[in-house]
Amino acid sequence: MTKTIAQRDLPDIIRRPLITEKATRLMENNQYSFEVALKATKPEIKAAVEAMFDVKVIAVNTIRQALKKKRVGRFVGYKPQYKRAIVRLAEGDTISLFPDV
Repeated sequence: MTKTIAQRDLPDIIRRPLITEKATRLMENNQYSFEVALKATKPEIKAAVEAMFDVKVIAVNTIRQALKKKRVGRFVGYKPQYKRAIVRLAEGDTISLFPDV
């Protein structure tokens, strides 16, 4: 039994593209990194990327950062947690993260 994904919920899954040194190197292999909602699943992420950017997704890998402590004086808290998705696209498909202005 598969869960259907509502088309109106897809833009809320992907928060923003991640632009780091590693993400830039992965773009050469047709892989793109995005920050996604914590509760997003791989099929939801795949559907969201395919719908938003009109590309064919081959694979989705997800990484959930570990919870890290942050101390300010005697107060202890935690850094905000986020989930990263690395999406591999089909040969010939690209995502323009820096559109020509």
